[in-house]
Amino acid sequence: MSGYKVVLTADRTLMSEYHRHIFLGFSACVPQGLISDRLYFSMFCPSVETNGDGSVVVAPNGTRKIEAALLDYGFRREDVIVAHPDRLGEVVGPETKVIGITENDPLGIGPATSTFTGIFGGEAYMALKFREVLNHPSVKKFGPKIIVGGPGAWQLEDEQTRARLGIDCVVVGEGEKSAGALFESAVNGGRLPGVVRGELVPTEEIPVIRGATVNGIVEIARGCGRGCDFCEPTLLWYRSLPIEHILKEVDVNLQAGRQPVLHAEDVLRYKAKGLEINKEATVELFKAVRDHPGVSSVGISHFALSSVASAPDLIGEISRVLDVSENTPMGGQTGIETGSSKLIKEHMAGKCKPFKPEDWPETVVDAFEILSENHWIPCATLIMGLPSETEKDVDLTIELVERLGEFKSLIVPLFFVSMGGLRGKAESFTMEKMTPKHSELLLKCWEHNFNWLPSLIKEADPILDSRLTKFGLRIIASYAANTCRKLFRRCREEYGYDLSAMISDIKNGEINVTPMPIRFASRLLKI
Repeated sequence: MSGYKVVLTADRTLMSEYHRHIFLGFSACVPQGLISDRLYFSMFCPSVETNGDGSVVVAPNGTRKIEAALLDYGFRREDVIVAHPDRLGEVVGPETKVIGITENDPLGIGPATSTFTGIFGGEAYMALKFREVLNHPSVKKFGPKIIVGGPGAWQLEDEQTRARLGIDCVVVGEGEKSAGALFESAVNGGRLPGVVRGELVPTEEIPVIRGATVNGIVEIARGCGRGCDFCEPTLLWYRSLPIEHILKEVDVNLQAGRQPVLHAEDVLRYKAKGLEINKEATVELFKAVRDHPGVSSVGISHFALSSVASAPDLIGEISRVLDVSENTPMGGQTGIETGSSKLIKEHMAGKCKPFKPEDWPETVVDAFEILSENHWIPCATLIMGLPSETEKDVDLTIELVERLGEFKSLIVPLFFVSMGGLRGKAESFTMEKMTPKHSELLLKCWEHNFNWLPSLIKEADPILDSRLTKFGLRIIASYAANTCRKLFRRCREEYGYDLSAMISDIKNGEINVTPMPIRFASRLLKI
């Protein structure tokens, strides 16, 4: 075929709904080689459905926003397709003038990927699959312009990096206001700027999506405004979308059989006055979505612990509205980052508001207790290696993790990456910089996670979409927990928490790690 003029896509790791389980999305950050590709892409990252023309049934929310922006700008529906990366050979042809790629971590240097690759070695699937799109035979043959956007676009600002990868333009920030003119120029053979700084889009100009999103993600607000200096979204102005806009996007997802997952950097701050929670508006939103025709369940993406602690009655009210219970818990992502009040004050003073930095550890514990009482399960991040971090700071974080042991949750330790307001001003944290204290913290977090993993997997059963998936996950989780607990014990007792040395010995074959029975698991799962 001649190809579509405009092809929008994303790398293969983003074209997955992770069995409708939002926490499994972290698997996109793992390096290739931990398990076989075949098992990884069936067990953790199965493909989204595709249509006969190569388009996808659901796509990342950012891709859908650009699709809507282009159609609003005047592009014809028949000229624009949101395609699966594995189907590019069917949609890219001599008439294709531009490919737009959504990417979260194109170079594999984001916090989650750099942590996993730093520990296990190898290269993250996300970076590998991004290059596969760029090097696809049809892309190379017909030579359309390449425009990249998304949360990881900042990694491609370097001119030499873009030249090496064959990228014509990267859009850093929000892309809807820039997309129309950029893609029009590409279609007409115009010269594209190497880097475009996307303008903040007023709520009345944010387009309504035309196609369904991965896991039914529906944006309710943008930005954050808390000002953490290591983060990109927190530096952006926070603004909320009107309920009418949100319900239109809920409808689009319902038509594709997707129940809504409300997304914002902090869903509890919907229509907030600065950082002051607007309980009435937030409850009104959740009631409106719950009562919308066709809605049977409502999920959320992210929330802030300071918002939880400052409005405990709001958590209870949302739980009542959505019928959250022990059998139907609510999951969401959040950030602890550190147990050190000093580091909070230096790098993220807005994170703890309306509380003071010195109150942060108690704020975190209070929030976890409130969440636990209301059957909310947080998946929380920590950051190791923040600038000016001392052993005392790490000790304080270890103490905080130990206090959180009684609360059902996941706590994921991540390496600090020089990004956001600290890009170019501080060095990223690497495995070579890890001290025994950092190793102790990392192991404490994963011991916490493995303690709660059986319960979390059991509660995920109603969400996961096949019996084989549930069975396979139990096999993998059981193997991982047993193997890692043995290694953790050895790291403490024989290596004095020198994780780097132990990993080196594993790679050199001096420590034998029994491989997971992949062939057996593959046969059971018939993949």
